[in-house]
Amino acid sequence: MILNFFPCLIRYSIFTPLPLFFKHQNLLPLSCSINFIKPISSSSSISAKTIQVPLFLKPPIYSTTILELKKFQNWAKSLSLSIGLKFLNLDNGPESNLLCRELNWLLEDVVEGEEDNPTGFLTLGCSENERLVRMRVEMEELYDLWKQRIEERRPFQYIVGCEHWRDLVLSVQEGVLIPRPETELIVDMVEELILKDKEMKQQGVWVDLGTGSGALAIGIGRLLGNEGRVIATDLSPIAASVAAFNVQRYNLQDVVEIRMGSWFEPLDEFKGKIVGLVSNPPYIPSGDIAGLQAEVVRHEPKLALDGGADGLDDLLNICKGAASFLKPGGFFIFETNGAKQSKYLVNFLNIQMEGSFQYVNSVSDFAGIHRFVTGFRK
Repeated sequence: MILNFFPCLIRYSIFTPLPLFFKHQNLLPLSCSINFIKPISSSSSISAKTIQVPLFLKPPIYSTTILELKKFQNWAKSLSLSIGLKFLNLDNGPESNLLCRELNWLLEDVVEGEEDNPTGFLTLGCSENERLVRMRVEMEELYDLWKQRIEERRPFQYIVGCEHWRDLVLSVQEGVLIPRPETELIVDMVEELILKDKEMKQQGVWVDLGTGSGALAIGIGRLLGNEGRVIATDLSPIAASVAAFNVQRYNLQDVVEIRMGSWFEPLDEFKGKIVGLVSNPPYIPSGDIAGLQAEVVRHEPKLALDGGADGLDDLLNICKGAASFLKPGGFFIFETNGAKQSKYLVNFLNIQMEGSFQYVNSVSDFAGIHRFVTGFRK
């Protein structure tokens, strides 16, 4: 059974208890340009103009009355409540109470309100109905966004253009996998490792294969600071561009480098030199894709989901590449589909790749599922 492989539908994970204001801390201005440290050919690059700007970063250049906003909220809430348990029973999708919470989060991102009470306008009396509020989208677009959420099952993260992940707010859009809460544990394990062994922080490059939004690369880059270096690769031009956008928003372009290409392909000069290797690759068996939540199967990139017949195609390629690219003593951690895959990979690394790795183990996720495989290069 595939567990928790759908967009994180909670606004804040256990690692991100802070309200919306932390979005704007220590970030570069929106006007920064996207520049890849290693040039990408013009034929395959995506310009910054194609990146979907998160709603909360858009300037509040529109206005409407409180009355009109209340009308929208009532309409959208009624539409959400009409869903009941329909999506949940159909494919483990969101139920109406969760959709109503998403609606409030959408309004928080769209309306310029008080920082500590962004939707306080909804509690104002009738005497305030004609008061104007500033908006980041027009009312027509706001209605359309909520129709997309309900009628098309478009992921909420794509609606607002961002995902709250660990202590980050990452830009995401169609073509880029939405980072999941379980993947946060990879950064936690890296943090634990470098606290115990400072050489893992200072003596080589870290690599994130299949970076997507750049979540792992940015999370690790923030841990390493100026002492370290992270290179993140992705085959998708859209993902590479969004990852670069996120790297620059967090002012990490001197620490994190984005390279476009398949897995180890852009990393030839680092054979035998990588100190740490992380990856959350495609691991869903091809035959299971159609049964995933509609938000996933209709909208998220198949390139980031489909791991082949048994879900192991890319994981096995990465395991084999790790033997060539990790330096002696180098660390790796890969995310898998669960206990069956992780057990297979532990056996594969210990038996079929005997002599290459040591201390290979599987590690559980938040739900107690053996989700990750870790180990060290001999």
